Amino acid sequence: MPAPASAIYGSSMVDATDPVAALEVDPVTVLAAVADPVRWAVLELLTDGPRCVCSLQEHIPIAGNLLSYHLKMLRTAGLVTSSRRGRWVDYALAHGSQERMRAALPGARVEVSS
Repeated sequence: MPAPASAIYGSSMVDATDPVAALEVDPVTVLAAVADPVRWAVLELLTDGPRCVCSLQEHIPIAGNLLSYHLKMLRTAGLVTSSRRGRWVDYALAHGSQERMRAALPGARVEVSS
């Protein structure tokens, strides 16, 4: 049986809906996700509560496909979750995302709980 593509290419993809998998995200992946100004703006908007993509698009003036890419990167890092509501997709900060960001810092000794 061939190796999965993630093993071949070293992917760090994580199912953000799986709280256990989200805790296992590489700290560098988390820090890389928050280092981008667009992704940081998304995280700031989501601190007020869940938002649909259309609301995020109103506040972050970039192309829809680029916003989707940035949201995917945040999901991969286990920092946001998504849920479908009819034809709308809502995004929210993942449970423990702030602790996960703190724990990713060098020398941090923060216990991340699910």
